[in-house]
Amino acid sequence: MKFIDEVKIQIAAGDGGDGVASFRREKNIPKGGPNGGDGGNGGSIYALADHNLNTLVDYRFTPIFRAKRGENGRGADCYGKGADEIELRMPVGTIIKNDLTGEIMVDLQYDQQRVLLAKGGQGGLGNNHFKSSINRAPRQFTHGEPGEKFELKLELRLLADVGLLGLPNAGKSTLIRAVSAARPKVADYPFTTLYPNLGVVRVDDGRSFVMADIPGLIEGAAEGAGLGHRFLKHLSRTGLLLHVIDLSPFDKQIDPVHSARALVGELHKFDQTLFEKPRWLVFNKVDLLSEVERSTAYQEFLKALNWHEPWFAISALTGEGCQALTYAIMRYLETLWSTTGKT
Repeated sequence: MKFIDEVKIQIAAGDGGDGVASFRREKNIPKGGPNGGDGGNGGSIYALADHNLNTLVDYRFTPIFRAKRGENGRGADCYGKGADEIELRMPVGTIIKNDLTGEIMVDLQYDQQRVLLAKGGQGGLGNNHFKSSINRAPRQFTHGEPGEKFELKLELRLLADVGLLGLPNAGKSTLIRAVSAARPKVADYPFTTLYPNLGVVRVDDGRSFVMADIPGLIEGAAEGAGLGHRFLKHLSRTGLLLHVIDLSPFDKQIDPVHSARALVGELHKFDQTLFEKPRWLVFNKVDLLSEVERSTAYQEFLKALNWHEPWFAISALTGEGCQALTYAIMRYLETLWSTTGKT
């Protein structure tokens, strides 16, 4: 299924039906009173979060949603039928914005969360409501109210606990395959990953976290190079970022330190909040280096970046160091969740 994470749609709730002016007409009752019924309410439009969905592709091809209007009232105290509601199912993690003002209307954060997007118009009143002791034959009635209308922008932001950052071919997809059941495409050329992937990492019984892999980021992404900053928003909900470093790049002219600094610079350009998130270094492909080469590479890299945060050395291909990494992540997240109240 094609991955679509941004769409614009138009929604229009149904108008309320009109009330009616009517009078009772029966044999031997020459002056029957008012019996005009009310109009039915227009259909409302709701958003429903569904954890079984992972893309907004359905809304790319059906961008307009209109609920039906309520039926008009009728005589003999017959009220018009209210119109059916419309329920728009969306992935958990969808942010719904008013496209004209940019205001966030809804943030769907959990499965089966149901939120009103556009309220249907109230049905009009029949003349039965206007009778009184001094007005026994009212001819007044009211029209139904219009339903709400909005132009919306839907943005999907994946719900993940840990996000992977790195250059193309750093081994992010291989890492998420090694520690979870996710099966993203892996190949020996850049930009193998074209859209985000999620994987559930199970550390022990009852202990797990969700990891997100996004397409590789390169220098100049802010100006549109590569896939640009488009997918970085999917890391906005994470509690921890893993900066995956390829210690043995195919092109020997590539300087891993320069590349790491460039990626951090692109992160800073995109969003200050994301830049300030906790970030660990993960040296990957260590199986391609000897013990001496590894030690030298670690020390030179950490010294060049003046790095004092946690760091790990792994081989996503062979699994070396992956278990120690996942257990450290789990401990960190459990501490974080205990302070934020997440279960």
